[in-house]
Amino acid sequence: MGSAGASSAVEWLVSAAGDPEGVRREWERNPLGVALLPAGRLWDVLILGGELGYPTLDVLTLLAERPGPVLADFADTRLGFFVPPGTTSHWLARGVRGVGRGTWIVVPYPGRPTGGVRWLIPPDGTGHLNDPGRLELAMHEAAARLAGG
Repeated sequence: MGSAGASSAVEWLVSAAGDPEGVRREWERNPLGVALLPAGRLWDVLILGGELGYPTLDVLTLLAERPGPVLADFADTRLGFFVPPGTTSHWLARGVRGVGRGTWIVVPYPGRPTGGVRWLIPPDGTGHLNDPGRLELAMHEAAARLAGG
C-alpha cells in the first residue's frame, strides 16, 4: 500500500473513533502498532476461525472484484472480515463471532508491520467493505471444499 493509500485508510479508520487523535497517539505509543477502535459505527466485523477463514478469503477473492478489509490475528487462528454496520445483529452462523455496536476491535496501523494483528487486505480509505451476501456464499463454498464436496 502506498503512503497515500495508507494515509486515507488511517483517516477512514480513525473517523470511527470518538477521539481520532487519541487513536493516532495509541498507534504511535503501542509497541505492537495497534489500537482499539469501536465497531458498529462504520463497520461490523465477522470473525471466523483460521481453518474456515483462509479458505473463505480465497473464495471471496474470486467472487469479489475487490474484497473489503480483512484482519488476521498474530497466530493466524482467526480472521476478521469488515462488513457494513448492523450486519452482526442478524447474522446467524455457527462458529462465526460478530463484533458490532458496543464492542471494540484491535486494529493495526495500515501499511506498517506490526507485532501481532495484521491486515491481510487493508482498508483502501474509501469505506469499501465486504458484501455480506458474497461473504456468506464464500463461507458456504469454503465449508463445502473443506468437507470434500
